[in-house]
Amino acid sequence: MPDAHKPAPRPASPHPASPQANSPGPATRPRDAEARRADILQAARYAFGRHAYADTTIAGIAQAAGVSPALVMKYFGSKEQLFSQVFTFEDDAEALLGAPLDTLARHMVLHLLATQHGEARDPILRIAFSRLHDEQGRQARANFRAQVITRLAERLPGPDAPLRAEMAVGILLGLGALYAMVQAETVRALTPDQIADHYAPLIQPLLSDPSA
Repeated sequence: MPDAHKPAPRPASPHPASPQANSPGPATRPRDAEARRADILQAARYAFGRHAYADTTIAGIAQAAGVSPALVMKYFGSKEQLFSQVFTFEDDAEALLGAPLDTLARHMVLHLLATQHGEARDPILRIAFSRLHDEQGRQARANFRAQVITRLAERLPGPDAPLRAEMAVGILLGLGALYAMVQAETVRALTPDQIADHYAPLIQPLLSDPSA
């Protein structure tokens, strides 16, 4: 006599699970690959920002990113090509300079401070670390001049635009070093808006036409 309290067996699925059944579909694979690539770049930015080129290894970057060295090589080809990706500033410059000229100084200050909280990537402090990298560092600085300073200078009206662009970026470099490297307590105690209130008036005149 069947047990009235024993549940009836579940019917077999007409489509038994296969090893592929739980694997991500085609729509998720590119997204996962993009996330892994971003993790590698983030780990590489940290490593190249704190260690000399010769002392930075693919194995160390892979470990920090939680992937295999082979995957790093698959995505980037070599340590030199990965370094070139880290010290290319096209996308970062677009974010840093992405505001109308009359409010650009404040935007740049706030963008720089946002990077300290992981809210954006920072081309300003990254170039400060290029001194660690000998020949590769020279190429990084050339990229920064072309992709950030020259691009800013091209937006500036009036005479001496390249000089004024360099001076504006120099003020940002100083703020970035003070905030992140020196960790100046008085400055860091201020809100981003309060810091921008002090720094934007220093930078904005360099962005405006001095002959106007």
